[in-house]
Amino acid sequence: MRQSPGVVAIRPVIKVPAPDPVKVHVISGSSDPEIPKDTQSTHVLTGVDKLHAEGRFGAGIKIGIIDTGVDYTHPSLGGGFGSGFKVAGGYDFVGDNYDAGSTPKPDDDPLDQCNGHGTHVAGIIGADPGNIFNISGVAYKSTLTAYRIFGCTGSVTDDIIIAALLRGVAEEQDILTLSLGAVSGWSTGTASVVASRIAASGIVVTVAAGNDGTTGAWYTPSPGSGIDVIAVASTDNTYLQLQEATVNGVDHDGIPYYQLWSLDIPGNFPIYATSTNTNISNDACNPLPDSTPDLSNFVTIVRRGTCSFPWKLQNLAAKNANVVLFYDDGTGFSKIDVGTYQNASYIRADDGAWLVSQFVAKANITLSFTNASTPVFTPDGGLVSYYSSYGPTNDMYFKPAVAAPGGNILSTYPLPMGTWAVLSGTSMATPFLAGSAALLLEAKGKAVSLSARTVFETTAQTITFDHSGSGVLETAAHQGAGLVDVYKAIHTETSVSRGELLLNDTAYYQGTQTFTVQNTGEQSKEYKLSHVPAGTALTIQSNSIQPAVGPVPLSTAAATVQLSTTDFTLLPGESLDVTVAIQPPTNVDATTFPIFSGYINVQSDTEDTHVTYLGLAAALKDAHVLDTSNTAFGTYLPLIQGVGSATARNYSFSGLDYPDLEYRLTFGTTLLRIDLVDPNITLATTLKHRSVEQRGSVLERPIFTFPHDNLANTFAQVSIIGAVLEYDYAVRHAASGYTSLPLGNYFANSSKWEQGYYRFLLRALKITGDLTQEEDFESWLSPIIGYIA
Repeated sequence: MRQSPGVVAIRPVIKVPAPDPVKVHVISGSSDPEIPKDTQSTHVLTGVDKLHAEGRFGAGIKIGIIDTGVDYTHPSLGGGFGSGFKVAGGYDFVGDNYDAGSTPKPDDDPLDQCNGHGTHVAGIIGADPGNIFNISGVAYKSTLTAYRIFGCTGSVTDDIIIAALLRGVAEEQDILTLSLGAVSGWSTGTASVVASRIAASGIVVTVAAGNDGTTGAWYTPSPGSGIDVIAVASTDNTYLQLQEATVNGVDHDGIPYYQLWSLDIPGNFPIYATSTNTNISNDACNPLPDSTPDLSNFVTIVRRGTCSFPWKLQNLAAKNANVVLFYDDGTGFSKIDVGTYQNASYIRADDGAWLVSQFVAKANITLSFTNASTPVFTPDGGLVSYYSSYGPTNDMYFKPAVAAPGGNILSTYPLPMGTWAVLSGTSMATPFLAGSAALLLEAKGKAVSLSARTVFETTAQTITFDHSGSGVLETAAHQGAGLVDVYKAIHTETSVSRGELLLNDTAYYQGTQTFTVQNTGEQSKEYKLSHVPAGTALTIQSNSIQPAVGPVPLSTAAATVQLSTTDFTLLPGESLDVTVAIQPPTNVDATTFPIFSGYINVQSDTEDTHVTYLGLAAALKDAHVLDTSNTAFGTYLPLIQGVGSATARNYSFSGLDYPDLEYRLTFGTTLLRIDLVDPNITLATTLKHRSVEQRGSVLERPIFTFPHDNLANTFAQVSIIGAVLEYDYAVRHAASGYTSLPLGNYFANSSKWEQGYYRFLLRALKITGDLTQEEDFESWLSPIIGYIA
């Protein structure tokens, strides 16, 4: 087929999981404490409120939402579908019952009242004001088109994503937004390439950066890994709106408790502490002493620790405890699991210690629970969300591009599913950026689409790693260029291009770069340039080949930067090219594969813009690809299950009787290949073979792949009998991930082996390696496998 006229390439169709927000909470009513303190706080953080005050709402801009569909019957989303409505068009590519691999049942109605994700996305962009929560979308006068590519549950194949992208182009959308993705690690995935080409043609494409931040760096999703798309990271809200217990009898502030709605217990209650020691580690883990009074008329105060909350509650129930407040032991102030217990909640450590001290002092205080709420500062508020994925791609493209608010976002939800909901994820940050792009296009004209990513990057607000006061900036591999500032993006009179300086790794280093500063204002401007480094991300664990999990540790080791000029003046309309020479940090361990990054600030008296750089202080070719350790599972990899190193194992390749290859990738590879070779060969491989216990499942059909035609049919002068399978552009595994690959008695072209004895040759090409050079592969030779029918 590949050699047939008109065939350009053959690519595998891959599954993309349904959007999976980190948090989903359906709002119970206008008093629900999950509603953010200031429902428009995300607009204030990003300057959207100022643009709304100027009368900019995205009018005249068409936004295509590629998602689960939209409940357009929602009053805040226009209440209807078609010409003249907010959701003016759309298409359902799949139907309610679709899951990847099943037969799609398309129609012209993108209504979703069974999933909800796309409706939440639509509200972030376009919810009309005047609702009970007085919130509005970022660009609520824009026109929405809903492209439904998910059923009520399940995943989608990327050919349908591509069909939706192409339909969006055909229907002349100005912006396409996709809050979805499958981990790829590379910019080469089919959906990534298509999305990137669409973006390069002049349509803004915003895509979720992914929710795999705990997995560490080099873990970007497709299509967000596309070179020219805008991959969007998530930041957390600064405050949570929680319920508050009123303190009576003394002058003291109310005590916030982590509850979705007020505890339904009228009256004033004295307090009882099960322990007067606030450092006790197992408070109420054992049955309470006989001296404990009947607790039915108290608020019982208990410290967290050792045993579960339901276990403690079981012991408390034996003394008729009705209302229980657990206080934090340093584990963290968050929602807790109290099972079916109705009147139990969680308070902060300081509040718990104060209540215990009042109990010890026999103070005459009571607590009451009314429908009162209070804003509570969250420790990670304003930072990049812990779940937001790290870049860059394995081929060193800058991901994510920028960040937007994505944590605890209130928006529309399908009417049958609750009408309103609070969700968290990069899925929420992405439509916020799409709405921001609509405001930009409305203000500057649609011609700005080609430079939208650069404009947002150069005007973004940089984000610190934590709130410790150290001032260390989060790596650009996590925050991108920073938190979007839409007002500045539109009103800046300084144009900086380029937004990204991609330095590459040390083997292909591009340390000297040029960017342009232009004064687009009507007055002369004096500029000062300076270098602000971000923390250097140590992406591989020290003295290990294993990836560092998130939050990826940072080093203060910084690049050395030299600028061709640091002070200059530009007349109106004048521009200047600036050359920057960047040297990687020298006091870092290259085996940790340190990603260094930072910002070249371009400041005038009234404006502050920047250019972001990113590079690797190591050579990607030195990255260890195939896991050879026993770290993950207590046994060494790779291996054939149940096959020892010294003896052959015969298989009939019938039913459960076939070999399983276990392997794990600690870094991405452009080519993973398994070939069948003669059992008696002598080959010095880079890896040793191992074995564990046998397990399996019925092998139903061949694994069909497309081996390279131009890969040599020998390796180390060993003749290759035939290719078994090949994967291109494989992503590394997560911390507990691995692949168990069932191997049948057939080659990649589905022809069967002859009976006899063989070995498997497993090879992984190092990043930037040449597939024609044997030394660029990591290799492993299996024990002898017999095919005896």
